[in-house]
Amino acid sequence: MSRANRPAMANRIYFGDNLPILKRLPDASVNLIYIDPPFNTGKTQSRESIRVSPAADGDRTGFQGRRYRTVKLGARSFADVFDDYLGFLEPRLREARRVLAANGSLYFHIDCREVHYCKLLLDSIFGRECFLNEIIWAYDYGGRPRSRWPPKHDNILVYVKDPRRYVFNSDAIDRVPYMAPGLVGPEKAARGKLPTDVWWHTIVPTNGKEKTGYPTQKPLGVLRRIIVASSNPDDVVLDFFAGSGTTGEACRQLGRRFILMDNNPEALEVMARRFTGAKDMEWVGWPPGGAARVRRDG
Repeated sequence: MSRANRPAMANRIYFGDNLPILKRLPDASVNLIYIDPPFNTGKTQSRESIRVSPAADGDRTGFQGRRYRTVKLGARSFADVFDDYLGFLEPRLREARRVLAANGSLYFHIDCREVHYCKLLLDSIFGRECFLNEIIWAYDYGGRPRSRWPPKHDNILVYVKDPRRYVFNSDAIDRVPYMAPGLVGPEKAARGKLPTDVWWHTIVPTNGKEKTGYPTQKPLGVLRRIIVASSNPDDVVLDFFAGSGTTGEACRQLGRRFILMDNNPEALEVMARRFTGAKDMEWVGWPPGGAARVRRDG
């Protein structure tokens, strides 16, 4: 069926364990998968939301010595501890490959402690010949330990289902400035260059409009680049560790459809607020005990 004649699908958000939900999805039914699974840090990931206001007796000192009072608005968290991390991931990644379209891609977001083991697992599921890239997302924010090189990057492994045919829209990707524009001439300097596999992009700013308060929220700029590069308008994008729903928000901005999944009630609460008023949203299993509901207006 052509894209033009394909029936419209409501964007779908599932609350629950992603493995049985993935097993219900049809073969080759999604065009792009991005996942940012828990990193197995052995800790509880949490983030507080605060508001500050000027106060002579405040607990914070700001610019030019001004004092501010901190008001805690709330906190969100999830457990990031797995006894058998690869055993947890493997059946989910096998399902991911099954539901991926023939020309589809998987972006697997992880950190430097687990990436080597995860790549071996992905090689065994997709095949080494289907490995396309390792993207380094580099940022410069937060504390800097003095006992080692400060870890300031994440790893994104990119696999394709078929290395002979996959979507990669190089002409649509945002350009970045040349480091030495004087060496390439004014026309090329003005156009910029295609990003490499090292992406410099800030994390979600603490007080930025984009921030939802969810721990480990990823920036829209990173997701937009992935979605533009490896999918086409009206394609279906899947994120089965959806967290704050950034993948869905990027899809809405770019004209893609999406399926999101998460088993953390706090994640669903964040997404419910984030997508307030959005059209064509189907919520499955949320709120708990409720039937699936579709919002068509907005």
